[in-house]
Amino acid sequence: MAWFLLFLAGLFEIGWAVGLKYTDGFTRPMPTILTVISMVTSVVLLGLAVKTLPMGTAYAVWTGIGTVGTVLLGIWLLGDPATFVRLLCISLIVAGIAGLKLAA
Repeated sequence: MAWFLLFLAGLFEIGWAVGLKYTDGFTRPMPTILTVISMVTSVVLLGLAVKTLPMGTAYAVWTGIGTVGTVLLGIWLLGDPATFVRLLCISLIVAGIAGLKLAA
């Protein structure tokens, strides 16, 4: 269950990271509200997950999910460059997340 909560926390981290772009400097009310809700939800779920998972592992996986998801959505939604080196680095992060999961 803790891993599932951690995964959800990572998804909400993606939501708030991408949401920041749509808040337009926190001047647009609806994107701002949704972004803040995602922030709070992400941290609460992380807090629940670290009740049973090692803190360092949980934090690394949480930020890794957020990083990978944010980069991929940046490429897909925002036109960020999808260079070979960027995609290679993202694959290394995914490998690190998988390794931490296997080692836990």
